[in-house]
Amino acid sequence: MLTILGFVMIAAFLVLIMMKKMSPMAALVLIPALFCVLVGQGAHLGDYVLKGIGDLAPTAAMLMFAIIYFGVMIDVGLFDPIVRGILKFCKADPVRVVVGTALLAAIVSLDGDGSTTFMITVSALYPLYKRLKMSLVVMTGVAATANGVMNTLPWGGPTARAATALKLDASDIFVPMIPALAVGLVAVFALAYVLGRRERKRLGVLTLDDTLGDTRPVTGTVPEKEAEQVLVGAGTGATGGTPAGTRRTTGGADTGADDAPAAGSGEQADEDDGLQVLDPQRATLRPKLYWFNAALTLALLTLLIMQTLPIPVLFLIGAALALTVNFPHMKDQKARVAAHAENVLNVSGMVFAAAVFTGVLTGTGMVEHMARWLVSGVPDALGPHMGIVTGVLSIPLTYFMSNDGFYFGIVPILAEAGAAHGVAPIEIARASLVGQALHMSSPLVPAVYVLVGMAKVEFGDHTKFTVKWAALTSLVVLCAGVLFGII
Repeated sequence: MLTILGFVMIAAFLVLIMMKKMSPMAALVLIPALFCVLVGQGAHLGDYVLKGIGDLAPTAAMLMFAIIYFGVMIDVGLFDPIVRGILKFCKADPVRVVVGTALLAAIVSLDGDGSTTFMITVSALYPLYKRLKMSLVVMTGVAATANGVMNTLPWGGPTARAATALKLDASDIFVPMIPALAVGLVAVFALAYVLGRRERKRLGVLTLDDTLGDTRPVTGTVPEKEAEQVLVGAGTGATGGTPAGTRRTTGGADTGADDAPAAGSGEQADEDDGLQVLDPQRATLRPKLYWFNAALTLALLTLLIMQTLPIPVLFLIGAALALTVNFPHMKDQKARVAAHAENVLNVSGMVFAAAVFTGVLTGTGMVEHMARWLVSGVPDALGPHMGIVTGVLSIPLTYFMSNDGFYFGIVPILAEAGAAHGVAPIEIARASLVGQALHMSSPLVPAVYVLVGMAKVEFGDHTKFTVKWAALTSLVVLCAGVLFGII
């Protein structure tokens, strides 16, 4: 019974948010509360919720101060050179913009923290997507999938959890998986290219116009090599629409982008929102403190990777230092905190709402019953292939469960089943990493709320668009692992 109710609860949550019948925050709270009563454990709802909040409180604190820290770094201009470099590469071409999104997300993911990756990626590219009228769910989908593949780094979490759960060495798990994960990353770039082509077909290519301010559509096509950079200074000039001094060419009659909503679909912001992020004249710039801020950020990320202190503590100290040095006056510090308060409140609120969902799912035993039902459903004939079975199961299980629940609760069970058929635990551990590309878009991952919140995309839109592509990427990793003899 708990198994059925668990699946129904998750399905009800996903359907309601994708159909936009409920907000994610309300659905994360009300649906599990209802199902907790249905399973006859309503009296324990408070205990489950408080346990879930206790487990996620450090994550909420980390996100809160990380948003303030990186918000301040964006305000003072730390990432402006990176953004200008990306804009120079992109040349206002949707294909390059989407591929650049995958590249930036993959590079920043080397720090092992999804929230950091999403904050930097969205901050750098949001103005460009808005100015070009590109689909923001393309940005969130590509960034989340790229980060999911890179999340398998030993310091990213899943690999360390698998090693701990099965008492193995993390390097023995990760290093042999590198070729398969590399193929998965190539698949992400291929996906970015395909989605970029769709966007180019829908929007055309922006080029410099002979007449400033002429934004009339032009028929026919313009060779890609003639596409010019028109957004170096994005955030300045006319707001909304096509930038002044540019023209948009229509690349064909098809104006649709399949399942990628156009920019503005499902968004909560108006068209001008975010276009001033890179304003080169903004009052918050601190060019004289650039190298201090760069050194502080590098030190912060280094300590984060070395795990010298808990991540929430690192970001708390980092935010305090960044505010104090860059804005020594109390009035300016309050203004900077207030400027980022909306993001802080939205993300922290979503994390605590998710605590209700995870608390009920775990406390009532639904998640354990669901997992055991799935494992028990594996035919004996597949026993010698438990590596592949683990890889396949990791895709849905890491989406519907936290990494802790999957690696410490389910992977040992899969390893025992594999051992009975002669499959080594190390093979099970490697296969368990397959589902991470999809895991990063799970409603149980706090970082995904940073991504959709900063990009001003509805979580339901992101889910509907991303799940199939992320699942396909995970299958590519699994197939590569099998072909290379790793799994």
